[in-house]
Amino acid sequence: MADDKPDPAKPEMSRGDTVSAGAANGRRVKLTITDIAKMAGVSKKTVSRVINHSGLVRDETRERIMKIVEEHGYQPDPQARALALRRSTLIALISNQPNPQYIVDIQGGILTGMAGTPYQLVIRPCDRSSPTLHDDICDIVQHQKLFGVILTPSISEDDELIGRLRQIGCPYVRIAAVSLDTPENMIETHDYVGAAEAARHIASLGHTRIAHIHGPDTFLSAAERLRGFRVGLAEYGMKIEPQYLMKGGYTFESGMECGKQLLALDVPPTAVFAGNDEMAVGVYQAVRQAGLRVPDDLSIVGFDDSPIATRIWPKLTTVRLPIVQMGRIAAELLISNHDRMAMQPPAATSVMPSLVVRESAAAPRA
Repeated sequence: MADDKPDPAKPEMSRGDTVSAGAANGRRVKLTITDIAKMAGVSKKTVSRVINHSGLVRDETRERIMKIVEEHGYQPDPQARALALRRSTLIALISNQPNPQYIVDIQGGILTGMAGTPYQLVIRPCDRSSPTLHDDICDIVQHQKLFGVILTPSISEDDELIGRLRQIGCPYVRIAAVSLDTPENMIETHDYVGAAEAARHIASLGHTRIAHIHGPDTFLSAAERLRGFRVGLAEYGMKIEPQYLMKGGYTFESGMECGKQLLALDVPPTAVFAGNDEMAVGVYQAVRQAGLRVPDDLSIVGFDDSPIATRIWPKLTTVRLPIVQMGRIAAELLISNHDRMAMQPPAATSVMPSLVVRESAAAPRA
C-alpha cells in the first residue's frame, strides 16, 4: 500500500497558520498541493493519489486528506499539472462514425471516465478518405499538446495513423471489433459474438429466407458482424443467399433504401438482420411505406441497442453493445496508463455484446 507517514523533520502546517497568513494580507490564501501535503503530514504524491482517486492510499490517510481539501476548498491547478506532464489536459475523441448516436453515447462514457480528474474532452470528426488525414491529426495533437486521443471505428483501424501517433509520442486508445494492438491501447468489442447470437435467434424462430444489411466495407465491424452472422446461420444448416445480402452505410437512409430493395424482390425475405440500429429503423420505414407490418410481414433485428431501439413500435430486438461503458473504459485506460498520479486502470479492457429480445422478431407466417 503506497502510503506516507508524517516526517518528524517537517512540522505539520496547522490550519491556523494558513488562516493567519491569509488574514494578514487581507485576502484568502490559495493553497497549493504542497500546503495540503504539509497539513496532512504526507507527501505531495500521496495527495495527488487521493485527488485523482487512486486506490493506493489507506482509507484513514485518504479521509484525513479529503477533510483538509474540503475544509479549504482546494482545487488542483490544471496548468501546473499540464506542465508536469509536458502536455495539456485535453483528450481528443477522433471519429469518422456516420452514426451520431454512437458519438453521443461514447462521449457520455468518456466524460464519466474523466469525472473527478482535471481532463477535458474535445471532439474531432475526421474524413478517413482525406489525403491529408494523418498530417491533420498529428498537427492537432502537437498544436494543442493533447494528453492523448481515443479512436473509434473505423479510424481506430488505421495502422498507418497509429504509427504516426507513436512517432510523435501521442498516447492513444483504440476501440475496435477485434484486438489490433497491445492490451493497454485497446478496447475490444467482440462484434462477431453478438452477430452470431442474432443469427441463432432468427433461425430458431423458423426463418429460412434471411437477409443481412451490412455496414461500409471500410469498417472492420461490418466484416465481423457479417462473419458472425454467417457462422450462426451455419449452425442451423443455413446461409445468406446472394440476393439477400445488401450493403448499407450504417445510416437510416441506407437502411431504408436496402429495405425497399429487399421487399421488391420476387421472393422477399421474412427476416432482416441490420448491421446497426440506424439501418434497422430505416428498414422499419420501408416496411411501413410498403403497407406491411413488423414483425407480421418482416422480422427485424438490429445491432447496438441504441436509445431508438425502445422508442419505436414494436420495440426492436437487437444486439446490445455497451457503447457508454466502452467510452468510460477508454478514458480510464488512457489516463491511468500515462498519468502516474492518476487512477488505477480499469479491471477489463474488452466488452461483450449480448442479444436483447423484444417484439420486432417473430416466427414467419405460414
